[in-house]
Order: sequence, then C-alpha cells, then structure tokens
Amino acid sequence: MGHDHSHSHGLSATGTAKHRKRLVAVLLITLAVVLIQVAGALVSGSLALLADAGHMLSDAAGVFIALLAAWIATRPASDQRTYGYQRAEVLAALANALVLIIISVVIFTEAIRRLGSALEVQTGVMLFAAVLGAFANLVSLLILRGAQKESLNVRGAYLEVLGDLLGSFAVIVAAIVIMVTGYQAADTIASILIALMILPRAWHLLRDVVDVLLEATPKGVDVRMIREHILAVEGVVSVHDIHIWTITSGVPVFSAHVVVEDTAMGARGTDRVLDKLVTCLGSHFDTEHCTFQLEPASHAEHESHQHA
Repeated sequence: MGHDHSHSHGLSATGTAKHRKRLVAVLLITLAVVLIQVAGALVSGSLALLADAGHMLSDAAGVFIALLAAWIATRPASDQRTYGYQRAEVLAALANALVLIIISVVIFTEAIRRLGSALEVQTGVMLFAAVLGAFANLVSLLILRGAQKESLNVRGAYLEVLGDLLGSFAVIVAAIVIMVTGYQAADTIASILIALMILPRAWHLLRDVVDVLLEATPKGVDVRMIREHILAVEGVVSVHDIHIWTITSGVPVFSAHVVVEDTAMGARGTDRVLDKLVTCLGSHFDTEHCTFQLEPASHAEHESHQHA
C-alpha cells in the first residue's frame, strides 16, 4: 500500500522562480556596469578592468540562464517527464559553474602573457569604472542577500556578485598603486587575483550541483534522526529503503518502505499511521513531497524468509 503526500511545485515553489524579480534587477544592473567597464578598459588599457568586465558578463549570462531555467521549470509534468522540467534549474547552475571556470582560465592565461610587458594604463578612467562597478555590485548583493539560501542559482548569482565586488576592489587598489608609484604591473597582478578569486566559488557551486544530480541526501537532513522519528510512530515496526533527494532547489523528495503491525492495516488504522508519518516528515524535516509504502509485518516476515 502506498501513499503520496505532495504539493504543487510550480513557479511559486522553486527557489529561483520565487526571487525572479531580484534576479532581473541584478541582471539589468550588471549589464549596465559591463558596458561601462568594457568602455573604460578600452580607453584606459587596463587588463584588470577588462577581466572584471568579463567576469561580470559571465555573471549576467548566469543570471539570464537561471531566469530562463526558472521559466522552463514551470512547464507541466507529463508521462515522459513526471517531474516536469524542474531539474532545468540545476542544469543552469551547472552551466554557470562551467562558464566561471572558463572565464577564470582565460583571464589567468592573458595575465601571465602580459606579465613581461608593462603597458601604460590611464588610471583615472580605470579608477572611475572600478568604483562604479563596486557600487553596483554592493547594490546587487543587498538585493540577493535575503534569497541566496533558497536556490542554487540565486546563490550562484550572489557568490558571483560577491566575487565581482572583490574584483572591483582589486582594480581600485591597482589603480591607486599605479597612480602613486607608477608600478604598471599592478594592473596585471590584479587580473591574476581576480582569476584566482573566481575558481573557488565555481568549484563550490559545481560541487553542490553534482550532489543534486547524484541525488545525494540534502544538506542538513539527518537520515538517522528521520528513521528514529518514523519508528516512534505508533504501529510502526520497522522502516527500510529510505531515499531522500532533491529535484531542484526548494523541492526535496522522500520515500520509504514502512513495516507496520498487522492490526494497524485496517482502513482507519492505515489512515492514522499515514497521517502521523506525513505530519512527522513535514513538521520536523521540511519535506512536503513524501511517499510511504506500508507493508504488514506478516508480509515483511514472509519476504525475509523467502530471501533467507
């Protein structure tokens, strides 16, 4: 006997979709700053400023992918895709992480190539564009701060904007160093630092995505404690085949085979056990989409003898 307790996981449920207005605002801010920084880099000759612009462009692409995936995830489920397209958000986060890695490698390679040739940089334009970028990144961080714990894509955007802010600070410091000391290599060094700041964030995002794709147990979920709570329900004898995974950000899924006493397998007894199990999972572990297969103890004993 099975039971499914589910809720609609449409546009209002997925982590990214709930905060799409924030992402749109960050996307528009980021694109505006990218245009200014590219123009500033071309005028000033600053590789660090161009690297920061490239990083911000990748951030804008990541946010756009996240928004597109959130829209795709709202498409209804079908017989061929019983969970719909909700996993598209996770695939978008994967693409975002890979783009970050590629951008960092390109920046690092170009910076190493320019180490031997110190090109003159116009620090006034460089400093102005970097300060403007830092201010825009700070505004974007404030917009995303309250939402970044609810979605991989929003968190990816948040971490990227944070890296952009640090990158803008690196460009500002490099501009000041060149203005004060005339040390032109500071621009190239700042470019290398920006590339090195991107990689750890990309790695963490990629690791979280892989956990979802491998259907690992969601972070913060203690399977041992869940088992103990299920066994504490009146009438439950044992529980096995527990599986907990994540379809997409904000949509955890749970299933288990629960062995109950034969006397609890009547219509009313079954309903009572199922209600308690569903309440337990929903209230203690924030798992709304759960499926239980109830098995009478006599049937479980019969199966164990067959497999002995």
